[in-house]
Amino acid sequence: MTHFICATCGSQFVETEAPPTNCPICEDERQYVGWGGQRWTTLDALQREYHNVIKPEEPGLIGIGSHPTFAIGQRALLVQTGEGNVLWDCISLLDPPTIAAVNALGGIAAIAISHPHYYSSMVEWSRAFDAPVYLHAADRQWVMRPDANIHYWEGETHPLPGGLTLIRCGGHFAGGTVLHWPAGAEGKGALLAGDILQVVSDRRYVSFMYSYPNLIPLPAATVRQIAARVDPYPFDRIYGAWWERVVATDAKASVARSAARYIAALQG
Repeated sequence: MTHFICATCGSQFVETEAPPTNCPICEDERQYVGWGGQRWTTLDALQREYHNVIKPEEPGLIGIGSHPTFAIGQRALLVQTGEGNVLWDCISLLDPPTIAAVNALGGIAAIAISHPHYYSSMVEWSRAFDAPVYLHAADRQWVMRPDANIHYWEGETHPLPGGLTLIRCGGHFAGGTVLHWPAGAEGKGALLAGDILQVVSDRRYVSFMYSYPNLIPLPAATVRQIAARVDPYPFDRIYGAWWERVVATDAKASVARSAARYIAALQG
């Protein structure tokens, strides 16, 4: 029996003797089945073919990403706090060197994930560090490997250790969430946004989409909602889902002007 991993989205599935017939996450219109058809791998195979890169993003924030790139290619972020570390988003590869390195940084007290495309091997990470996983209840149907360590929160915000706050923005997914880190950006505050707020190539801006690979936009009302839900929080920096996808400064104004530009384009 094996916990197979979808090679396109990186999600690990409940244990089975043979690979599942399909990946519901990839068959959803926000994602896609790989051009070569549905493919599967395992954690053992990933451990042979990949390794994780662990490096600081700023004081108190560590990036963890796989090399070479696997599946969607996101990197996770470890937020260090005096009340325990929080892993934001997740990746499919977990191996003994990564466990040792993360334990040397203080381990993991909690895991929180922005949306289903990054659920990946969250149960493996949760069990390795004895850490609860916090997911918004609106996205419960997309959990391919249920586990007792997964906690489904409801409502618009949820507190985490170290003064961190989960904020449900919706948009990309009904439970699409960002993480507010008040100590980030030298105390000016930072948002860890996954791709709920997508940091684009012109890093003065972010964008908002229902599907990024299939280029399906969000309606104006939803974009206004996302901007409104992060507006009460102070932040000067936004960390996106990939290395170097960072709005380094003036990030709150960036969200406002990005939302205005997006809505203007929709309205012609």
